[in-house]
Amino acid sequence: MSVSQAPGAPEITPAYRRYALFILVLVYTSSHVDRNIMAILVEPIKQDMGWSDTALGFLSGFAFALFYATLGLPVAWLADRSNRRNIIAWAIAIWSAMTAFCGLAQNFWQLALARVGVGIGEAGSSPPSHSMISDLYPPEKRSGALAIYALGVYFGIMLGYLIGGNVSEAVGWRYAFFVVGLPGLLIALLVRMTLKEPPRGHADGLALAVDRNVPPTAGFRHIWKSRAARHLVIGCTLTSFVGYGTVAWNPAYLIRSHGMTVGEVGMYLSFLVGILGGFGAILGGRLADFLAARDRRWNAWIVALSKALTVPLLAFFYLAMDRLTALAWLAPTIVLGAFYLGPTFAMIQTLSPPHLRAMSAAILLFILNLIGLGLGPQLVGILSDALVPTLGKESLRYALLVTMVINLWAAAHYVIGGIYYRREMEAKDAQTG
Repeated sequence: MSVSQAPGAPEITPAYRRYALFILVLVYTSSHVDRNIMAILVEPIKQDMGWSDTALGFLSGFAFALFYATLGLPVAWLADRSNRRNIIAWAIAIWSAMTAFCGLAQNFWQLALARVGVGIGEAGSSPPSHSMISDLYPPEKRSGALAIYALGVYFGIMLGYLIGGNVSEAVGWRYAFFVVGLPGLLIALLVRMTLKEPPRGHADGLALAVDRNVPPTAGFRHIWKSRAARHLVIGCTLTSFVGYGTVAWNPAYLIRSHGMTVGEVGMYLSFLVGILGGFGAILGGRLADFLAARDRRWNAWIVALSKALTVPLLAFFYLAMDRLTALAWLAPTIVLGAFYLGPTFAMIQTLSPPHLRAMSAAILLFILNLIGLGLGPQLVGILSDALVPTLGKESLRYALLVTMVINLWAAAHYVIGGIYYRREMEAKDAQTG
């Protein structure tokens, strides 16, 4: 790798580092509001347009995920050799405008194309953000920093549920897309005008210039050669498969099986996901940093433990016969379900050399979103439709119950990934020490 000292690098102070992380959390929140707004609007759209669960699963998952995951790769390749801040600013502007266009759709294919546009925009956000955060925070603080970044997932879902549910009940589902989409244009300006491009490798003490000679396939070779990375990617993908399926369909399940209104679901889930999910993301990142200081395997093992504990709790949630009992069982699953993001993102970034960090993040996001986000909601919708003849309106309850068992498969990969992670990091230490 041919690199040189980066000329004219901006000063990175602790105060600026915290500010940059705050802005990137705001960006991630905006992306997840716009991405997940479909979940709370599934039932209003179904009642208005008469579409099947299979069609709605496509709009919630694959229509967004295919372009989001695929375009993330060339965007990441560009981010590893150009200005990441500018890429993020343009991405926000695109997905925000396309979310607003969702409210104008008059048929299935118009809404599908608008959702594709949201996915195209969001492809330019996370890989550059992961790379920037890894250049701002050293390895021993990276899980915690990326766990804070992951708060955007839960804040975004919270706002999507809250705004979507209330606006939909008040004036209709179309206006919900306008309300959540248009403010993103202001966030795009904030990113462009106030963030700095951090030096590559700054937090690792390397201060490298951009290497423009890295081939596009280098990131794939790196992930494939690392056994730890392979197991972490598989575990994260399986976790996301279940997670995106539940995020997309839990509101509809509570409406159909427990007789809740859209507004009630939006209020309850916004609190549970926003507060408890955010707490779980921070707790998972902090526990990973704390336990990994003694044994690096705990970076992954804390996720494995949380996935295993989630399975019985989700079973009680889906088998509960009244809404309050169901919501009581849902609460701890949200806390535990949020553990995986910070540690997984951090391990992938720490395993990767600075010049491949955006691409490594994009590869992880490509696989987990194409399979998890693309197929998770879709499979739940297909299973729900298939079970209607025998289970009627309870078909969705049992479709979700079947898919949540996949969490145990994910836990096994995190256990194995933790073992290889410690070995590879010890080998890396030996080479640099």
